[in-house]
Amino acid sequence: MDTRVFGGTSQAGAAQSSEAIGISLVINGRRRDFVIEPWVTLLDLLREQEHLTGTKKGCDHGQCGACTVLVDGKRINSCLALAVARDGAQVTTIEGLACEGLAEGHGLHPLQQAFVDHDALQCGYCTPGQICSAQGLINEGHARSRDEVRESMSGNLCRCGAYTNIAAAVMEVLEKADTR
Repeated sequence: MDTRVFGGTSQAGAAQSSEAIGISLVINGRRRDFVIEPWVTLLDLLREQEHLTGTKKGCDHGQCGACTVLVDGKRINSCLALAVARDGAQVTTIEGLACEGLAEGHGLHPLQQAFVDHDALQCGYCTPGQICSAQGLINEGHARSRDEVRESMSGNLCRCGAYTNIAAAVMEVLEKADTR
């Protein structure tokens, strides 16, 4: 049995250490309990503990958006969020959005399908963060025009320059949502 706690303290040491903290998160619909050091970011917890590697570590400074996930339906840069500060939160990653699409019988989440249909990805590194950011934008309900979408997603960088196609993909999903 592996008795390590994320951050380097053993389970036995965790009881004696004032550093390790127990938290619970609902990640992609599953409740998960952790004992972690207080400085562990949500990004590192997702990638290294949960092996959800769709969320990317880009700049590790909150400047590129590759690490964007949804926390309680709102988009955040997970590289800047301490996991202990999100205790009790619902976290949705790109893997969770994919599962939603499958559960609805679509195969892909509507945003994922729109990204494919509009060729809104090239190298794909930024795509998980772009899609999670787009879902957050849709949840917020503020962006209705292409310019508003571009402005609202300006924190997500694409080195390949697929911005026009990304905006088109998001607009397609927004327009379909408006016709329902």
